[in-house]
Amino acid sequence: MGAIETDVIHKGDCVAVMNAMPAASIDLIFADPPYNLQLGGQLLRPDNSPVDGVSEDWDRFGDDIGDPASSFSAYDRFTRDWLAAARRVLKDDGTLWVIGSYHNIYRVGAILQDLGFWILNDVVWVKTNPMPNFRGTRFTNAHETMIWCSKSPQARYRFNYDAMKSFNDGVQMRSDWLLPLCTGPERLKEEGRKTHPTQKPEALLYRVVLSSSLPGDVVLDPFFGTGTTGVAAKKLGRHFIGIERDPSYAAAAARRLESVSAIDGAALTGTRNRRAEPRIPFGMVIERGLLSPGDTLWGGKKRQWSASVQADASLSASGQQGSIHRLGALLQEAESCNGWLFWHFQDEKGRYHPIDVLRQKLKNQDR
Repeated sequence: MGAIETDVIHKGDCVAVMNAMPAASIDLIFADPPYNLQLGGQLLRPDNSPVDGVSEDWDRFGDDIGDPASSFSAYDRFTRDWLAAARRVLKDDGTLWVIGSYHNIYRVGAILQDLGFWILNDVVWVKTNPMPNFRGTRFTNAHETMIWCSKSPQARYRFNYDAMKSFNDGVQMRSDWLLPLCTGPERLKEEGRKTHPTQKPEALLYRVVLSSSLPGDVVLDPFFGTGTTGVAAKKLGRHFIGIERDPSYAAAAARRLESVSAIDGAALTGTRNRRAEPRIPFGMVIERGLLSPGDTLWGGKKRQWSASVQADASLSASGQQGSIHRLGALLQEAESCNGWLFWHFQDEKGRYHPIDVLRQKLKNQDR
């Protein structure tokens, strides 16, 4: 198979298209498959006006809509087929997201595990403006569930932890995301009717793409619909591949994507993932020649302590010896110390700088 073509919409069955793609070529997959809602009739509001729900043939499975066993069996075969194809094209360090409701997400989750995927999180999209339960017979369905998984328990998958923490005002991003339904100008319509009954909000896909991919990565959506995944990917400097079997949805997605502009490249850099950066031990500062054994370092804000650099990257002061962190803690009689900020070196002009400056210099050289 040749090189993968990106930023395109393939029209056709997702299993056939994925099986024709190169193996291990995709960095991130987001899938919004049919939910198999099994709606047996039209849903009406209390005033007898119809609810614009999902009644399309693509959400129907089984020979008899009134036979749940037949429907579940057919849906499971469909799910296993597309997930197996998705697994083949996903890179070993890539991840897959799949969204669903209570109608299908538990069956999808079991099949994911059967195929060897490793579930990392279930993320709950809590809808701030959910559709009410018009019949008043159940709780209002106010959320959908996304399963995020890697290819195996050992996979070194991508997670932009620091970026998501920054995105959330410096607080760890939780697994409950409060976001509104797709409404207003974002909702695609034709002749006053929704182009697609289950169009997802761009905000949802923005978080998915931002959290688990990098600029330049390839994002695949096997149920492309009106192209929300492609919109988020394009804005964030990722490449997309969409697969959609309905020509009208594919055409709407293509028109939509034509008007989308990527974010300026400099603005895509964002927060670096410190966990993914190379670890720089103090010994590397010495072996690279930025400091030498016998050099003097000064500790504390007022530089009231001095220590001598040893050949083994320890420091010696006042008859005590230890790492940059341990010796700093001992001298201050503290439980801990960040030696990179505690200890200072003197440059050729007599100015003092924390030794962390030397660590950052090595990090920049190694990028």
